[in-house]
Amino acid sequence: MAGNGEGRAIGIDLGTTYSCVAAWQHNRVEVIANDQGNRTTPSYVAFTDNERLIGEAAKNQVANFPTNTVFDAKRMIGRKFNDPMVQSDMKLWPFKVIPHPTDNNKPMIVVTYKGEEKQFSAEEISSMVLSKMKDIAEAYLGASVKNAVVTVPAYFNDSQRQATMAAGTIAGLNVVRIINEPTAAAIAYGLDKGGDVPKNVLIFDLGGGTFDVSVATIETDIIEVKAIAGNTHLGGQDFDSRMVDYFVKEFERKNGKDISMNPKALRRLRSSCERAKRMLSSSSQTNIDIESLFEGIDMFSTITRAKFNELNMDLFSKCIKLVEKCLSDAKMKRRSVDEVVLVGGSSRIPKVQELLREFFNGKEACKSINPDEAVAYGAAVLAAKLSGEGNGKVQKLVLLDVTPLSLGIEINDDTMSVFVPRNTPIPTRKEKIHHTMHDNQTSVKFPVYEGERSKSKKNNLLGEFILRGIPPAPRGVAKFKVCFDIDEDGILNVSAEHITTGIKNSITITNDKGRLSKEDIERMIRDAKKYKLEDEEFRKKVEARCALEDYAYDTRDTIRSAVRLKAKHKKKMEDAFESFTKWLECNKHAEADDFKDKMKELQTIFNPIIAKIFQSGGKDPLGSFTSTLQSPDSS
Repeated sequence: MAGNGEGRAIGIDLGTTYSCVAAWQHNRVEVIANDQGNRTTPSYVAFTDNERLIGEAAKNQVANFPTNTVFDAKRMIGRKFNDPMVQSDMKLWPFKVIPHPTDNNKPMIVVTYKGEEKQFSAEEISSMVLSKMKDIAEAYLGASVKNAVVTVPAYFNDSQRQATMAAGTIAGLNVVRIINEPTAAAIAYGLDKGGDVPKNVLIFDLGGGTFDVSVATIETDIIEVKAIAGNTHLGGQDFDSRMVDYFVKEFERKNGKDISMNPKALRRLRSSCERAKRMLSSSSQTNIDIESLFEGIDMFSTITRAKFNELNMDLFSKCIKLVEKCLSDAKMKRRSVDEVVLVGGSSRIPKVQELLREFFNGKEACKSINPDEAVAYGAAVLAAKLSGEGNGKVQKLVLLDVTPLSLGIEINDDTMSVFVPRNTPIPTRKEKIHHTMHDNQTSVKFPVYEGERSKSKKNNLLGEFILRGIPPAPRGVAKFKVCFDIDEDGILNVSAEHITTGIKNSITITNDKGRLSKEDIERMIRDAKKYKLEDEEFRKKVEARCALEDYAYDTRDTIRSAVRLKAKHKKKMEDAFESFTKWLECNKHAEADDFKDKMKELQTIFNPIIAKIFQSGGKDPLGSFTSTLQSPDSS
């Protein structure tokens, strides 16, 4: 774990639409604001002709470059290209997604960056967002950050968790723990509201792209998760999409024009729908006003809260069904729930709150923790505990989590034999006796799966191993003891032993056994460093250009306003300034050193003229700024 020499430890909520970072500072958890002063940062990455933008800057220009602005990477991470979810989302994304050139089933995002076509995996895009969150934390803490606890939806499967882990590695972070988002929110609630009397708390976490619900029992220092349920593809983005479809149809009905194939118009409409959705949380109706949306035609319309609810009612109902499932898995009655805690921005939707209130017979949800920040807050508490940074209360915290999905092996040609049912508390150890299926078998394969389907092929294959050297015997005679062992980090060890001979074999499935190969991750780390250097070079170039422009314009204004200066000196300045503006027009994309050289050249002309103003008794019109102009390197 992190010692002080290894840099600070932070908690990151890596969200579908927004991400948030927090750290232990001044004996408490502090949620850290970004350079724009916002405590959440859009999970957006944009690629332009000149630079790469991450966060606020990327989202602010999305309408201008929709095909080169990537968002929703979390909806692709750890998924296959032919996954029905990826295929349906591709119809909504303005950017292009293609199968990997060699691994056909890996989705790759295609963008144009600096005039070249580039392909990025979802892990790489997520790593860029994580890298931004790391930078935000380092700027605030004034220290390097190495370790992080990163949160994932409770219903993320093993490959999605491993892909998130890989994204952290590419971003230069040591991901000390992957933790479920509702569990992190339970930590935030427990630290804030936990008391001596045990409380049954239901965490309702509805975010931009995913929905999770978990039931936990919270005492002073113990958070015990009883059950989790969720949907990794249900959230605010889906509510926006329903509104977008509604207005696309309305626009076609009124104007006879179909805008569904125009990425720029769709992006502007989606941004307006997202704003309208937020407005409808506090008002009963709002306007959608977009000038010149398509072929010069404006869109002016209204949407009521009732219409928004009608468009999304089936999705809201899905959330309530999952709450019911979670309670049933936890073997808990509705009346036994002491608190309902709302987490995630979409939990603010009035209809969602109303349905929850009805489900819990009029019980009001607890709104005392910030829904946007609770997950990052809880992750930071765990990061502080694991790194030894937190106070006594944090160090005493005991977290008892559960497995989100059932685990087992394949038997009888495509049947899943479950060893660890979903919502089993971890750590855990489960054993079963299995026997051979065919006469004279000398080897047995053990494919390990996770999922809830009875057909193993419909579930997610985690890995497999083979037990060889078994003495031939009729089917059913040779017996094996198969054991599933999960530790508190969620690391699964599966072993099998032939009972008569004692022949053994096993496989360990860990959170850090990435789906990406070691070579892939190393290449992506190199690329991440290269892009970071390019970003830094671009920033220096922009700063040098701005410093040069400021110097040229400020000095020109000073010389123009000088009273006792001869006309020939003023003309010399005007000629030099005109020559400079022409040079700047032709060299907008010059390097930082070129701007610095131009600064020196201008200073050799302007500085003697400035000196003449002082000699003729004028005050320093630029004040202390002039002293910075004397040194060419000050730029």
